[in-house]
Amino acid sequence: MKLNRFIDDRQGRWGQLEALIAAAGKRPERLPVDEIRNLASGYRSVAADLAIARRNFPGDPLVGRLERMTLAARALVYERESRRQSLIGFFADGYWQLLWERRRALALSTLLLLGPGLAGALWGLSDPVAATALVPDGFLWVTEAQSTNQGLGVVGLAGFSTFVMINNIRVTLLAFALGITFGLGTAYLIASNGLILGVVTGLALNAGNGDVMLAAIAAHGVLELSCIVIAGAAGLSVGRALLRPGKKTRRGALTSETGQAFRIAGGTAPWLVLAGLVEGYVSRVGLGPVPTTIVGLTIGVVFWGLVVWRGRPIDSQPTMLMMANPAEAGRTP
Repeated sequence: MKLNRFIDDRQGRWGQLEALIAAAGKRPERLPVDEIRNLASGYRSVAADLAIARRNFPGDPLVGRLERMTLAARALVYERESRRQSLIGFFADGYWQLLWERRRALALSTLLLLGPGLAGALWGLSDPVAATALVPDGFLWVTEAQSTNQGLGVVGLAGFSTFVMINNIRVTLLAFALGITFGLGTAYLIASNGLILGVVTGLALNAGNGDVMLAAIAAHGVLELSCIVIAGAAGLSVGRALLRPGKKTRRGALTSETGQAFRIAGGTAPWLVLAGLVEGYVSRVGLGPVPTTIVGLTIGVVFWGLVVWRGRPIDSQPTMLMMANPAEAGRTP
């Protein structure tokens, strides 16, 4: 095969691929679906052309051009997910995508929290004397106080917020870690937290302090409980990896899912800090149930709105990239 004919026959295809690479930049998802398919098929074609050029025209500048084109196309098609995301990129997209991918585990974790919570509330309403024995003394103030303002002052509120942040992060990390018990420890932790919250709610309602209870938890509660649910979902996912590793070895599945759980923990930590600040400076300053509920629902809508908006794949583009030719995943030109 002559060099000139080889170039003439393929020049148009190479030009199209170079244009797609330039248009994609470092974000192939910005391309329309059809162009993503063309990018994947163009990569396969140019990789084949490179093999021919290396064999028939070694030393010709064409080989260098095709190598650069092949490497650039391959990076867009196969290495997009393997590149280390920047910190901004993780909090903008990666964290929410991890949550969306675990939406079934999130649903299960929510049930584990709300089911015992409802049972606890009914117990607190029907048998407050027996139910009180389950609740730590520090939680019983909502059954007696007439206001959420406990006169802590600025310094006291700062200290209280710090305590809440540390406690929330501790509980969340424990829920992650207990996934190693095949998810059983995680399930118990989430369910027991839901039960205690439910009992306290039932006791407050029984004492006629439902409005104080709402004012005490509404502002931070939606976000805090969301973080607990997320921690539970991550722990349950680790447990599932142990029980059903799929095509991976159990050790490989555990290593992979544990790594993702740590990433979720890192992404959840700032939200736990926010929940602690809201609990200290909004929930405990004497605001009524209406303002605190508005604050809580607003934060909750923003958080779960980000899960749906930033977490859902657009037109399943990353999947389509890999589906273009799964047999070539991991190959180098």
